[in-house]
Amino acid sequence: MGQRISTGPPAPPALAIVIPCYNYEAFVIRAIQSVLSQDRQDVEVVVVDDGSTDGSWSAILSTGVPAFRIPNSGARNACLYGLDHTTAPFVLFLDADDALKPGSLAKIIPMLDARVAKLQFALTRIGPDDEVISTAVPALDDYRDSEELARNVLAEGAYRSPPTSGNVFRRDLCEMLREADYDKFVDGAIVFAAPFLGDVVSISEELGCYRVHGSNDSGLGRTPEAAVLERDISRFRRRTEHLGRILARLGRGHEMTPPDQMYFHLERSLYRDIAVGRRPPAATCMRLVRRVWQQRDLRLKNKVGLSAFFTLAAMLPGSRSKAMLAYRLQTGRRSAFGLLSAIVSDQPR
Repeated sequence: MGQRISTGPPAPPALAIVIPCYNYEAFVIRAIQSVLSQDRQDVEVVVVDDGSTDGSWSAILSTGVPAFRIPNSGARNACLYGLDHTTAPFVLFLDADDALKPGSLAKIIPMLDARVAKLQFALTRIGPDDEVISTAVPALDDYRDSEELARNVLAEGAYRSPPTSGNVFRRDLCEMLREADYDKFVDGAIVFAAPFLGDVVSISEELGCYRVHGSNDSGLGRTPEAAVLERDISRFRRRTEHLGRILARLGRGHEMTPPDQMYFHLERSLYRDIAVGRRPPAATCMRLVRRVWQQRDLRLKNKVGLSAFFTLAAMLPGSRSKAMLAYRLQTGRRSAFGLLSAIVSDQPR
């Protein structure tokens, strides 16, 4: 069982923090200290080393936190191992290259109650040396909701949600990870099943940090290759199929839009076309524009920007589209002027 992280009279743990680690020797101590420094008696922490081949295990042991070392089997299995060694009713899976901000737990924990299925909070993007790259992408709004989010999921298979480290899940939701043997990660079907099982609490304040560096599996900050985009499309379909099975048990599966008509699938298919130098079909671009304006959780400026992006993607030659895509997926600040500069430049940025 995870050991509570401060001295004094024991308190029932309200939140478990599981830190899976694979070859993040350079960052894992910072992740652990970002939790320990908050000195909470109602938090338990467990670190699971997923068969690292660098010095991660020694770094983890140096912190004195409860830790386990398992054969390499992917983040999902490492998280499940940590889940089985904690008891709190809510769980945060904190990636070993990310961190919580000081005082974040004091804001998160009071907002957790039995009706909450998931709490999410925004993450500041930082670089390898903790330098701030940008504010949160995606930006989040403050709300507590289930019905509107459920409608979004039925239509698009998703709603605006942060990376893994910005999510707190109720334990029964985490149990559904055991069904996801098709996936190495945890930020899939359970994220989008949440509004069908309780409320989702969203916090716009950036309470944690998402680190962008050369080893991110997400590829953030890099123009994706066609093979990576194919992988993303395939993963989305498997996650959506899993979500459909969960919703079928709740009597809602028949209400879902087919995966290949959902926004993410259409968007990634367009990116794949651009990556291989193929002009996206105009019909796909126009369908995406319609989808953008149907999404209620997008701000007006985002709708305008995305509509312009998809329209230009249908019109520009391959080299210009690639430059435009590289600019859109970069991690720093973006602007209409920057996008235009990327389009007219001879080389993709």
